[in-house]
Amino acid sequence: MRFSQDEFEKLKNHLVLYRCVMKDMQTRVDVLQEDFNNLKQYNPIEHVKTRLKTPESIARKLNSRGIALTADDARQHLTDIAGIRCICSYAKDISDLAEIFKRQPDIKLLAEKDYVTNPKPSGYRSHHLILNVPVHLTDRTEHLAVELQIRTQAMDFWATLEHKARYKYNDAMPLHISQALEKCAQEIADLDERMYEIQRSVSLEI
Repeated sequence: MRFSQDEFEKLKNHLVLYRCVMKDMQTRVDVLQEDFNNLKQYNPIEHVKTRLKTPESIARKLNSRGIALTADDARQHLTDIAGIRCICSYAKDISDLAEIFKRQPDIKLLAEKDYVTNPKPSGYRSHHLILNVPVHLTDRTEHLAVELQIRTQAMDFWATLEHKARYKYNDAMPLHISQALEKCAQEIADLDERMYEIQRSVSLEI
């Protein structure tokens, strides 16, 4: 399924706005890192990734949900066209960083899913925020949804591997692979906790 030519042109205009909102979010993270690095004792943010869905990916998602392939429907119904991922040092940092974003006065929280406290059955762990973020243009202000994911490096590595496996097997992953991934997810969670305890002990001894 593809957008019609007219809707594709409209979608391209929407994607310009989504690129702007991703730049805005990147700037917000950069400011936080400056604050952490210079005014705080510890910076929990290791690195940041951004992602903008392609028109093809947007069309597939709309089609899978039975939604019309129009630019306006994409903007209205999809909350993950623009995505940003913050990779943290330790699992304990995740909820603290989520609260920082939720406290920003010009951002509105639309939805929140804590898959760190309550992992998916597959073992997937991450903290998801759907945020309504303003984009200030020359003649108006637009508000767009952005998906923010916060996870540790180990969680991110696991999620990347799990995604590749699901894609390869077209969401029909063999049982032995899904079970191995679920076991690894728990082992990663345990490792994250042990690494944090070591870091805390080292900090207390300094």
